[in-house]
Amino acid sequence: MSDFGRRTRGDVERIEAEMLAPAATLAVDTVGRAVPEAPDPFRTAFARDRDRVLHTKAFRRLKHKTQVFMNPEGDHFVTRLTHTLQVNQIGRTIARALGLNEDLTEAICLAHDVGHSPFGHTGEDALSDYVEGEWLHSAQGVRIFEVLEPVNLTWEVLDGIRAHSWKIPELPATPEGWICRFADRIAYLAADVEDAMRADVIGYSDLPAQSLATFGEPGSQWIASMISAVVDESLRAGAVTMEPEMLSVMTDLRSFMFERVYLRPETEDQRRKVIGIVHDLVDYFVAHPDEIPESYRHDDADTLTQVIDYVAGMTDRFAIRTHDELFRPRLF
Repeated sequence: MSDFGRRTRGDVERIEAEMLAPAATLAVDTVGRAVPEAPDPFRTAFARDRDRVLHTKAFRRLKHKTQVFMNPEGDHFVTRLTHTLQVNQIGRTIARALGLNEDLTEAICLAHDVGHSPFGHTGEDALSDYVEGEWLHSAQGVRIFEVLEPVNLTWEVLDGIRAHSWKIPELPATPEGWICRFADRIAYLAADVEDAMRADVIGYSDLPAQSLATFGEPGSQWIASMISAVVDESLRAGAVTMEPEMLSVMTDLRSFMFERVYLRPETEDQRRKVIGIVHDLVDYFVAHPDEIPESYRHDDADTLTQVIDYVAGMTDRFAIRTHDELFRPRLF
């Protein structure tokens, strides 16, 4: 007699219905995919989406995209990929504690930053100069999975990608999408503080006293405190949210990081150079659209959109190398 038990997709869907909280988004109740598909024998629709995200080229490129520090010399600085994995861990922890759908949460968290441009938010700012309003990595993420690397994700995962950023006025449609919003902010604040101290941009004594008093020591204590603040308040409120006083302290910490780390005057020269690189690349490929790889050429898109698709998909090092090849004078 085998020590294993066969568990099919139907078994997992029944377990979800029996074990998850009433507010959870059940895979069996998905709105569905743009193109209907036969169900997988073992994986739910959301588990299948998680796996599809992991196998995309856009996901793999995150390992060479900036989180905060561009081209850091040390090996231990957070990249866009390691940030994504941290968001995923935090998101799953919250989802499990609240009885929500872990597979859906994981699919959204793993996919949430796939649309990011090279050079972090500075690259995003540079691309905004070419569009009406603001160029958003969240919308680009949806475009990647629908157009550039179409993998036919479920509506719920695409909604979570679209609405994960706090800039988006249209709120997530699922509690799992809300989890990603909080997990993203928890992950980047905790890790960015440690990276900033590792880079000697700030010291321990510079950290806001209220953050230390509220969250404890930077690192795992901060993450645990913020997770508990989300779980405890969500259980009280009946919706995914964060304890108000903790949220206020986290918001103040975010303001501190913008002033002392993200937008500090010492980075202005680097920001100008990065914006120049992105502008040069966009302008060049608009003038030479035949040099855009075929995978970024789509008949439904105008030339500028195809160029932005291409440049936004670049890793930091590929953007720098391409810029050098196009604009650095060759001596020989």
